Amino acid sequence: MRIAIIGGHGQIALQLTRLLSERGNEVLAVIRNAAHTGDVEAVGGQPVVLDLEGPGADELVAALSGVDAVVFAAGAGPGSGVERKYTVDRDGSVRLAEAAEKAGVRRFVQISTMGAGKPAAGGDEQWVAYIDAKTQAENDLRARDLEWTILRPGRLTNESATGQVLLSESVSAGSVPRADVAAVLAELLITGSAAGRVLELISGDTPIEAAVAAIAG
Repeated sequence: MRIAIIGGHGQIALQLTRLLSERGNEVLAVIRNAAHTGDVEAVGGQPVVLDLEGPGADELVAALSGVDAVVFAAGAGPGSGVERKYTVDRDGSVRLAEAAEKAGVRRFVQISTMGAGKPAAGGDEQWVAYIDAKTQAENDLRARDLEWTILRPGRLTNESATGQVLLSESVSAGSVPRADVAAVLAELLITGSAAGRVLELISGDTPIEAAVAAIAG
């Protein structure tokens, strides 16, 4: 497969690129900072320097030419202001979905967050904006005629991969290593499973392949 990952220098994105490349897939990693090309190449990806917040809509469509699937892994990140929660986490996803439609890319996997889908239950202004932006991005994607899957991980950690998760439409709050999130994403992309599904993910006791297969069934 030829897969484009937007936000290709993020921690999950880099691990996903490595996993997909090791399984024989071609990965285009869309990044904003040209200084990050070496990191992308080191994990087997092909860097594409393009600012998702910039004016080049046609450039994004062109970058998706011949792509089989796209992953929205971009995010404003900790410390960013309220405005960027919307321009990146919401508008970036909307812009990518529009580009995917124009480029004829049917498969779209969106990394969201646990708690999206309803108003934030407390938190500071940035957290409320983050949840709202993710919710709006989900709603936009769900209304489109694409083979979309939305993945909502729990609290992300940098612990080593366990290879075992709890993947369902609704799970209780919990945490999950970024490495396991990347492995679930890789399995969803390669199998094409869970189109039209919103899934939540935390650590559990089911091997990842089995967890994805159960969702597909």
